[in-house]
Parts: sequence; C-alpha cells; structure tokens
Amino acid sequence: MKHFNYKFSNSSTDYYLANSISYLKKITNPNATVLITDENVYNANTKRFRGWNTIILKPGEGYKVQATLDAVIEKMLEMEADRKTTLVGVGGGVVTDITGYVASVYMRGLRFGFVPTSLLAMVDASIGGKNGIDVGLFKNMVGVIRQPSFILHDMIFLNTLPRIEWENGFAEIIKHACIKDAAMFAELEKNSLKTYRGRQKSICELVQRNAILKTKVVQRDEFEKGKRRLLNFGHTLGHALENQYELSHGQAISIGMTYACLISEQLTGFRQTNKVVYVLEKYNLPTYASFNKQKVFDVLKLDKKREKKEMNYVVLEKIGKAVVKSISLKQLEHIIQSL
Repeated sequence: MKHFNYKFSNSSTDYYLANSISYLKKITNPNATVLITDENVYNANTKRFRGWNTIILKPGEGYKVQATLDAVIEKMLEMEADRKTTLVGVGGGVVTDITGYVASVYMRGLRFGFVPTSLLAMVDASIGGKNGIDVGLFKNMVGVIRQPSFILHDMIFLNTLPRIEWENGFAEIIKHACIKDAAMFAELEKNSLKTYRGRQKSICELVQRNAILKTKVVQRDEFEKGKRRLLNFGHTLGHALENQYELSHGQAISIGMTYACLISEQLTGFRQTNKVVYVLEKYNLPTYASFNKQKVFDVLKLDKKREKKEMNYVVLEKIGKAVVKSISLKQLEHIIQSL
C-alpha cells in the first residue's frame, strides 16, 4: 500500500494506492456512510458491499443526468443522511461524477471519497475534483469543482473489467503521455495492452504514475485558468462526438486526439501525428473517422472551453509537450471542415 496526501487550494486528498476496499472501514465509519455504485459493479462484487448502506444506479453515461441526481437525493433523504454522512462513489467515471456532485449540493456539502473500479476512473475521472452531469448532447455542462477527501485504489476490480473498458482507460493514459510525459509515451509504444493486463506490477505502476501526473497538474491550476486546460487534449472534438455517435469516452477522445494532432500540424508545425496514431491503434482505439463535420462543430462551439468567439484548443508542439492555443470559432470551423 502507498499513502500520499495532496493539498489543494482549500482542502486536501488522501490517496491510498494499491490497497483493498476492506481498508475503507478505517477511513470512514460504515454506520455514517452511504456507498453509491452501479448495477454492473454491484453484481460483480456483491460481497464487498456487505455491511454498507448502498445506493445502486443504472449503469452508463445515459444516466449521468439530473433525473439520476434527483433519485439519489430522494434515496438519501429516505436513509436520513445528514451533514455528518460521508458519500463514497464505488464505480467508474459516471458513478464518481454523480457522487461528487451529490455530495457537493446535498445539505450544501458532505464529505466524500472515491473507490474507482475502472481503469479510466483510476487514472482520470476520479482525480481533480470535477463532478457533474450531462445536459442533452453537452457533456459535464453542469457541475462543480470540489476535491474528494480520499481516493482508494483496489486493483482487484480490474480483474472483472471487460477488454473494452481497458481500452477506454488507455485513451486517457495515452493522452497524459502526449501532453506531459514523453518517456511514458515511449513505454506505451514498446508495450501493449496484453503486457499490462498480464502483469499486475506493470499496470499498478502505470496507474500510479498517471494518477500522480494528473494530480500535480490539477494542484498547480485547480480551477482551470491555465495549465489544467492541457488535460483537455482530444476532448473538445471528442466530447462533441461522444454523445452524438454513441461512442465510449475513450473511443471519442482517441478520435479527438487524432484530429487534434492534425490541427497541431497547422498551428504548431507538429510532426509526430503518425506516432500518436500508431500507439492509439496499438491499444485498439479508433483514430480517423467519418462524421458530420457541421453537426459536430455546432455542438463543439458551445463547449465549456469557449470564451466568447474564441476556443481554447489544446495542441501538441511535440510528444510530451502540449500548449493551449486560442482559436477564433471562424478559423476553427474552417480547420474542422478541411480535415
């Protein structure tokens, strides 16, 4: 087990990495705690929920909406949850997003923590304090930035994770390598999904490396005024594709990164698109795709990263070094139409 504490602007988060969910009882009192999970995680790990008050959600991004939030709050009222209650999200990114958001608004704020069960949630979704819900086609349009009190990793959950969810998580791992860690990119280039799925030590080290990389970026810019924007590499176009084409998050972000590389060629002279595409495809992620460019742009132009008539777009100068470019919507529309 590894224990780290990371401080943020007005809070701190304890990380319990390579641990066991049984340790949760030492972090929070089961009698004053409500676990939030989904049907898939609960059914695959029923024994681990024994002795805990649990709310079980329908699985999937389609349920990351206001109606789910309302249902959770009603259930908590039935359970007589009060300001001393701790909420713990045990699941993937949808579960952690909803848990963090409910905890931030119920009775004006409860203590909360996460036990991420998917690779994507371990390396990305549970970290950084962004919690929220989707509105129509717009991902994470409503939410808050509030840090969890703790994050606990139990790698045993990855044993029941379907292959597609491993691929989903590797999209964010490849993203981190592209924007901040050229050495990790070289490691990903050399290895494969089979390597990491077959070696517990390798995936454990990779998860920790990514969790710490993202945490340090967030620490320096918690409320996304500058450097934290780099974590959006591939996400502007990716989010516009995700709900329109019923793609998984990883698939959409992978396509988004591919086209962000092409946009980088135009804006920074980036010359390593083929390398990025090679690694994405090596981890069975989609790259080039046909899509309705006008429809996608119409969703993209209302993205949260827009400021008036400019979009903050993350591009690469080289693998391991990303920058944010402010592009006029007119220019961005022209670039997307030309892709």
